[in-house]
Amino acid sequence: MSFKRQPEMNSISNTTSFGDSMERSSVALQLLERIKSALIRGDLKPGDYLPSETELTHTLGIGKSSVREAIKMLQAIGIVEVKRGQGTMIRREPGTPLVDPMAFGMILARGMTRDVLEFRLMFEPAYTLQAMHSATAEDHQRIQQSIDAMEEAIRAGAQTSKHDIAFHRAILHSTHNPMTIRVGETLLQLIEAALETSMRSLPKNRLERSQSDLCCL
Repeated sequence: MSFKRQPEMNSISNTTSFGDSMERSSVALQLLERIKSALIRGDLKPGDYLPSETELTHTLGIGKSSVREAIKMLQAIGIVEVKRGQGTMIRREPGTPLVDPMAFGMILARGMTRDVLEFRLMFEPAYTLQAMHSATAEDHQRIQQSIDAMEEAIRAGAQTSKHDIAFHRAILHSTHNPMTIRVGETLLQLIEAALETSMRSLPKNRLERSQSDLCCL
């Protein structure tokens, strides 16, 4: 079976198979795994079209409902885009997932406070270092604005975790790395409650730490 590029582009000359027919148990998940393997091997690339529903059904010996289920899963996590009249295309960049398995995994791990803390201690310095090399003048301005807003809120006694989150988010997005941002946004959701506590009890410490981080950038 061949994979097709968008109509205006040349089609891929080689053909690739997802393998032989599948067992009946968890057929949609098996198809999902085969598509993932094809992406890892490079048989499928961003911009390629999946074989049609009919072609997958006949080649793999599975029902159309299983194919549709697998496609819906890929849509939900932002991997494919269904173009009416053209087919199902591998997205050139990951889309915003309707369901983020990584986020749910991290949320479930939230009860393991020590693990989350260790990950944060490892991840935050790493993306701050990444931001040091990637931040633009606009990024620096946005980070400074978040610190100014935090300082003003502290003076008014109205500081919340939103002010600290805005600072961390400004640095995170200064990395300009979609994968880093995706993981970081999930981490910010997990630690927001802890940041709320520290902003209420030790606001000046949070501000001083933020100002120190800005100096590093």
